[in-house]
Amino acid sequence: MEFITSAIEWINGVVWGPLMLVLILGTGLYLQLRLKIMPIRKIGYGFRMMWAGRLSREKGDISPFQALMTAMSATIGTGNIAGVATAVFLGGPGALFWMWITALVGMATKYAEAVCAVKYREVDENGHYVGGPMYYIKNGLSSKWHWLGTLFAIFGAVAAFGIGNTVQANSVADVFQSNFDVAPWISGLVLAVLVALVLIGGIKRIGTVAGMLVPVMAIAYLSSGLVILAANVSAIGGAFALVFQHAFTPISATGGFAGASIWLAMRFGVARGVFSNEAGLGSAPIAHAAAKTNSPVRQGVIGMLGTFLDTIVVCTITGLVIIISGEWSSGETGASLSAAAFGSALPGFGNYVVTLGLAVFAFTTLLSWSFYGEKCFEYLFGVKGIAFYRLLFILAIPVGAALQEYLGFVWKVADTLNALMAVPNLVALLLLSPVIARLTREFFSGTSDEPEGAGERSPAA
Repeated sequence: MEFITSAIEWINGVVWGPLMLVLILGTGLYLQLRLKIMPIRKIGYGFRMMWAGRLSREKGDISPFQALMTAMSATIGTGNIAGVATAVFLGGPGALFWMWITALVGMATKYAEAVCAVKYREVDENGHYVGGPMYYIKNGLSSKWHWLGTLFAIFGAVAAFGIGNTVQANSVADVFQSNFDVAPWISGLVLAVLVALVLIGGIKRIGTVAGMLVPVMAIAYLSSGLVILAANVSAIGGAFALVFQHAFTPISATGGFAGASIWLAMRFGVARGVFSNEAGLGSAPIAHAAAKTNSPVRQGVIGMLGTFLDTIVVCTITGLVIIISGEWSSGETGASLSAAAFGSALPGFGNYVVTLGLAVFAFTTLLSWSFYGEKCFEYLFGVKGIAFYRLLFILAIPVGAALQEYLGFVWKVADTLNALMAVPNLVALLLLSPVIARLTREFFSGTSDEPEGAGERSPAA
């Protein structure tokens, strides 16, 4: 096991090295500039489109709102609760700053992903709309790039067992054992049964469940965080100062904190930022491809809201609570650190908010990632492979829950798989950027008359 752990740590250090950070942040920045920072300027418009699309009757399987909630159910969860805590623990308070930067440029990336997902989607043998990086690579780029789509599908099908399965089950089992002394195998078994019951209904049932659970639990979690911040309003300024200070200066060891360099703050901030909002991973567009919409751009502005809400709102509140509570230097990490921070600020109540929030968010994340993984698997093996993949995914949940002693190992594996997914997706977005820019320009100038899903190859292809 030590050899495997060392190997994963080495691979993780390579894939999350300087080149990956440049690729993720560089792609997002390039798209923001090419779109003239439209994703930031049109946040209000995105919210209006999300509200207007609740009852859409256009082509697709689920409403634009449900598509966003399905995508957000995969991001709001462990990444916000355990991921932020892990980033601050490993990189110091400065990691939160780099999570913000990742989100701001990531809004353009997420917008581009959703635009391409709708434009290049297909209808499978079962009559369902399918899309994502593998399809916009296949239908938007020339045949010389098709191997990238296959590569993404392979990474996505495997990555779902890490970021969307074992990490979720492991974190839930951890907090339930810490707070309620529930055996990990019981948590894993309950999660597996609940996930199986929903997966029977496919994307429509996933969208319905996500559309109900995500908003309710997000409001409850955010309300608790805001209460804590309101009660400690005088400490908020100091917390922000700590974030900015340590984003650009090393922080020495203190208490249970081992200390961190600027590089660690940046590395874990970006890595956990991507884990949190998934901008650039290529997972969210798989959900947006199922939206009932005739407009790639409209779904794009809805899709980019996921990154804004997930990281700029939810992660910021979690991070500030952790810093203000002082628990970030206690030696705790992961979901336990978040629970300790909320528990110290809201004695007898706060830790249960985190526990319940994590359980609900992890459950919806499991649902979304099972869908992502099966669509990648379907791309590789056809619709006949869906049932087999679902069975494997469900069986993996109790296994992940039982890996209590290997939480750090599980996180590193998930981080590595994230990076492997991101590479082919980001390359495709860069090649398709002329199409994305043109569609955006025509839509907002009122000259767009392109029917949904019309194939067009990138001039860069």
